[in-house]
Amino acid sequence: MLTLETGRSLRQHNSLAIDVKAEFFCRITTVEQLQEAIRYANQHCYPITILGGGTNVVLTKHMAGLVIAIAIPGLRLDEQTDDRRLMTVGAGENWHKLVEITLANRWFGLENLALIPGMAGAAPIQNIGAYGVELKDRFVALKAVDLNSGEVIRMDAADCQFGYRDSIFKHRYRDRFAICDIQLTLSTEAALRIEYPALQSALRETEDITPELVAETVCAIRRSKLPDPEKAPNVGSFFKNPVISSKQAEEIRCKFPALVSYSQPGNEEKLAAGWLIEQCGWKGFRRGNVGVHEHQALVLVNNGGSGLELLELAADISASVKERYGVSLEIEPRVYL
Repeated sequence: MLTLETGRSLRQHNSLAIDVKAEFFCRITTVEQLQEAIRYANQHCYPITILGGGTNVVLTKHMAGLVIAIAIPGLRLDEQTDDRRLMTVGAGENWHKLVEITLANRWFGLENLALIPGMAGAAPIQNIGAYGVELKDRFVALKAVDLNSGEVIRMDAADCQFGYRDSIFKHRYRDRFAICDIQLTLSTEAALRIEYPALQSALRETEDITPELVAETVCAIRRSKLPDPEKAPNVGSFFKNPVISSKQAEEIRCKFPALVSYSQPGNEEKLAAGWLIEQCGWKGFRRGNVGVHEHQALVLVNNGGSGLELLELAADISASVKERYGVSLEIEPRVYL
């Protein structure tokens, strides 16, 4: 049975700890509950907002209509061969705990994605990625419910149109579907991905490198760079690393030889947004109750401020990077205005 709350604070439902309220709120644990919530909202002409772990959103005002917190659990092994495991994961499962479970079972492929905050259902929306691996590398399909009709559909990787921190759910299907579960393919044989510079550097003197060690190292690197949201509310990287043409990167490098960049396919380069921001003097900056983390310029932190204050700071940071380097920064989290 669906349980609705009115005027529920969403402070505990977003990692920036922004204290806005939902007009109506419900937490669902089954597809049937989700369909019931959708019917209720549509019957009353309420807008629907879907929240997972709230680790990649910026809330700027009280949320009208029905906010649905997705908490569908479940881990199911669908198929196994000598070297492959096909598994389905409920959208409400914690992502890092999923990584730990797969490693404990010696199912490999997610180790580079350890300690990414949030729930499994949000992973395809963002096409989460870290240290040389993206979700799309292990993704098979997902199940979602249409917020207009309540129909359950299946989408494969091609349907999702994955890109760098991107998917169809940020564009054509924005606010159209609620993801219920995702299906992943993992391997029983380790295929280490340690080419990413920071990971390669951390493991350079290690001889016996295992997937478990890769995950541990990734966690250590992330903890050294990213603050705990419980202590310093944040959404991790606030900006995407900009991808520009190799020609433009070379032009910038002529003026700024220390430019940090990584080669990409198609004569492009990915710039380190954190480096750009730090060079503009923002690292450790504070403005009222919001600011830039003292150890990682890519992270904005909230100490009792509002979503609008964070966005104003982000706009000023972007403008300074654009003025100095001629590069535009794009905000990574979803902003609700």
